[in-house]
Amino acid sequence: MNSESVVIDCDSCLVRSASACGDCVVSVLLGGPPQGVEVAPEEMAALTALADEGLVPPLRLVTPLPGPDVQAG
Repeated sequence: MNSESVVIDCDSCLVRSASACGDCVVSVLLGGPPQGVEVAPEEMAALTALADEGLVPPLRLVTPLPGPDVQAG
């Protein structure tokens, strides 16, 4: 398991939209896109376990990968 906390910043999410946010655990538990929520590894494991059992939706956060700029040709 990852020992670092996860920062969930909805402003940086690549799929942020009414349809994606409405089915994201952050919106379900916190009532809307927050301004950078930090989730401890234990909390992330608990959220993942709840989502795996269908009790809450999964985290829908998608962030860009760091790396060289690539342009479509």
